[in-house]
Amino acid sequence: MLKEVEATRFITPLREGGSLPGLVEADDRGTYVLKFTGASQGRKTLVAEVVVGELARRLGFRMPRLVTVELDPVLGLGEPEQQVQDLLRSSGGTNLGMEFLSGALGFDPLAFTVGPEEAGRIVWFDALVNNVDRSWRNPNLLMWQGELWLIDHGATMIWHHNWPGAHKSAGRPYDASDHALAGFAPDVAGAAAELAPRVTEELLAEVTAEIPEVWLADEPGFDSADALRRAYAEPLVARAAVVHERIEGIK
Repeated sequence: MLKEVEATRFITPLREGGSLPGLVEADDRGTYVLKFTGASQGRKTLVAEVVVGELARRLGFRMPRLVTVELDPVLGLGEPEQQVQDLLRSSGGTNLGMEFLSGALGFDPLAFTVGPEEAGRIVWFDALVNNVDRSWRNPNLLMWQGELWLIDHGATMIWHHNWPGAHKSAGRPYDASDHALAGFAPDVAGAAAELAPRVTEELLAEVTAEIPEVWLADEPGFDSADALRRAYAEPLVARAAVVHERIEGIK
């Protein structure tokens, strides 16, 4: 399971994206970007962050460490901004933390170069999880210590917002024409040959076991958390074998 920490200090809100994450210190002396259960996107965004982030890590991508962060709403009492207070108050309990990479730079496709192999691996992976939020406008990539890191996977696996249509949705092509790495001649075929065989039921069972039970409770149509975990795994296993043939917009 993900390491559990407790937030001890709310440092500052981060004005990025619609979810208004925050920077916190925790009882392990770590600093984390906190993503709130009380944000408008809801707990499914956090589930996607865990499934996709932990799958990426196991496939060899560089991902900041993820933890669960227990948040006491009292930390928001001293916040001067009402929106931040409300968010902290509504997010008591288990939230998601991503290790803060101090000094990291946002990836700019005009300023950095990425080789075809690495570009192909990232494009293939984003196609697998149907990441609609890795465009050149908003790459959700960081350059840290000279290497490329993946962040922010809340806008993936969009089929989990409508489980009855999940199978059909997961079978759709992936449009990579606006992908942040589309201009780096991504070797998608090479990535598929390397990565697809590694996306197995066993690996995804390990990944989905990382999802906190509380985020899976009371999902309509499922009688247990384990059934919901299997529902997350099944489209990814099926998609891995064929998704390289369904990537559009890459020359």
